[in-house]
Amino acid sequence: MTQRQEIRLALPSKGRLAEESLELLSNAGMEIYKPNPRQYQASIPMLPGVTVLFQRAGDIALSVHDGTVDFGITGWDVVAEKSANGEVLPLYRELGFGHCSLNVIVPENWADTRGMSDLIKKQKQLNRPLRVATMFPNLTERFFKAQGLEEIHLISAEGTLEIAPTIGYSDLIVDLVSSGTTLQANRLRPLDDGEIVASQACLIANRAALKSRPEVLAVARQLIEFIVACLRAKDNLAVFANMRGESPQAIAARMYTQDVIGGLQGPTISPVVNSQAGDWYAVHIVVRKDQLAKAIAELRSTGGSGVVVTPVTYIFEEEPQAYTEMLAALQMQNAE
Repeated sequence: MTQRQEIRLALPSKGRLAEESLELLSNAGMEIYKPNPRQYQASIPMLPGVTVLFQRAGDIALSVHDGTVDFGITGWDVVAEKSANGEVLPLYRELGFGHCSLNVIVPENWADTRGMSDLIKKQKQLNRPLRVATMFPNLTERFFKAQGLEEIHLISAEGTLEIAPTIGYSDLIVDLVSSGTTLQANRLRPLDDGEIVASQACLIANRAALKSRPEVLAVARQLIEFIVACLRAKDNLAVFANMRGESPQAIAARMYTQDVIGGLQGPTISPVVNSQAGDWYAVHIVVRKDQLAKAIAELRSTGGSGVVVTPVTYIFEEEPQAYTEMLAALQMQNAE
């Protein structure tokens, strides 16, 4: 079979996960070009040669796993469920959206069942396997087995699970929880120690494609570089101020006595050319958004004036840790 030349990136086709995936890529400079909204195919002008496909979140994990797609953005929950043999390599586990958790959930009227140990007692009282409805049979079975509860009957289910215990379809469910509002409305609650997986959107790749196709590896680096730089910048602001002082070193020494205006690796200080008497310098620092008020107060207390604040689009590292970890993971498999 002839190896395909195009590089494929799969994105969620609908829902909040789809919207926030597009927003992330757009903010990272990799805006999706999709002239026909009905098409399930698009492109990224910044990444020529990359074809974007739109799929269900669960199908993305399978497509990356079997190699029909090279990259994907989907929830970690479906990756953990459907790709446990190492064919899928996580490139970045925490994209910052799509937060939820996979939990063991029981009816509210099971008042004496608060944790997994209580669930074992419940199973013994019933004197039969517990019926568990879930869309995550692999994760569920492994978790229950690890907790010492193997007497279960897994019921594969699609769609709404919350009604299953009420109608007697199952005794309990294992499902994703975000706000918990739906559980409360259906008189259900998660067990105190019943979290199986904490999940959010992640960037994944096919391990074999990364190893065998240099062009895929190059795209992996660009995806990681720009996504990580965008995420690092998201919570930061660039702050500029004018400050009078004997020298850049003297100004920096004053700034280092403060808590938050030291910058990422120290302030950038350069001369200001003007007609006023005295030595004026321009100071440039990057601060977290939640520290802006304190940063402005500290700049003023050390002689700063004319403070200007602007958003930060990217903060690039010398070498993204995620890329280094990806290379290490590929080399480890080669060694094996």
